[in-house]
Amino acid sequence: SSQCQLTSSKEVGGVPTARMKFRPCIDIHAGQVKQIVGGTLKEDSDSLITNFEATQPSSYFSELYRKDGLGGGHAIMLGANAENRATALEAVKAYPGGLQVGGGINTENALDFLEAGASHVIVTSFVFHDGKMNQERLAAMVDLVGKARLVLDLSCRRAAGEGRPVYKVVTDRWQKWTELEVNEETLKDLAQHCDEFLVHAVDVEGKMSGIEEPLVEVLATSPIPVTYAGGIRSLEDMERIRTLGSGRVDATIGSALDIFGGKLLYDDVVKWHYRQQESDPPESAK
Repeated sequence: SSQCQLTSSKEVGGVPTARMKFRPCIDIHAGQVKQIVGGTLKEDSDSLITNFEATQPSSYFSELYRKDGLGGGHAIMLGANAENRATALEAVKAYPGGLQVGGGINTENALDFLEAGASHVIVTSFVFHDGKMNQERLAAMVDLVGKARLVLDLSCRRAAGEGRPVYKVVTDRWQKWTELEVNEETLKDLAQHCDEFLVHAVDVEGKMSGIEEPLVEVLATSPIPVTYAGGIRSLEDMERIRTLGSGRVDATIGSALDIFGGKLLYDDVVKWHYRQQESDPPESAK
């Protein structure tokens, strides 16, 4: 991926600035493609706030992203069950090499998704234990799939307190706090073990209420590709991430997109993405 980074930056007055990308997503709950309010995902489904449920199969979205030449997206299983697994496998098979898969990934099932066509597996809860990063489990996962096919999900919430915002990683449906702070040191340290980071700002996830700006600034210090998700509602928000992140922080839009029942036109976001790349979309996307 270092190769990709070199080719995806441009010189501006001698200072390289990266080209921000739009990363598409497929969120899967109870075997269906949905958009939910992140902080409401608990054991009991009664408290779940759902923004959108798709009538189409997951492969419909994979095929759309493939047609539009959008790589590096992710399919996330919200809950480890057979329905979600089948829906995720269907998504990756429809776009081989084009989607990363996360949600309940461990050393038992990671290879199934890679063999089905996922480009990477995304891991969170498996490599955390008792609120700390478990180095042995992380090493076992790297040994199994290889650093180049591993994405670490550092989804986080803002810890209470005055002063500079502090973001701590949360696991287990984003309900369990860990002691790990998402900061420049953590990103540099963990970048030695994975290919990319995916970071949901859980407090604003699914609320379409704007982004966690201080978190985007932290993510810009990552030495490897990083994707931010949470609260994006407009192309203005995307521009804000591009500015705060110096183009180095990619972003995912969920509930705000028209394909997920929102007001922001997916086609406009795709056009915006290709303007950032200074390239034309594939013929199939026109």
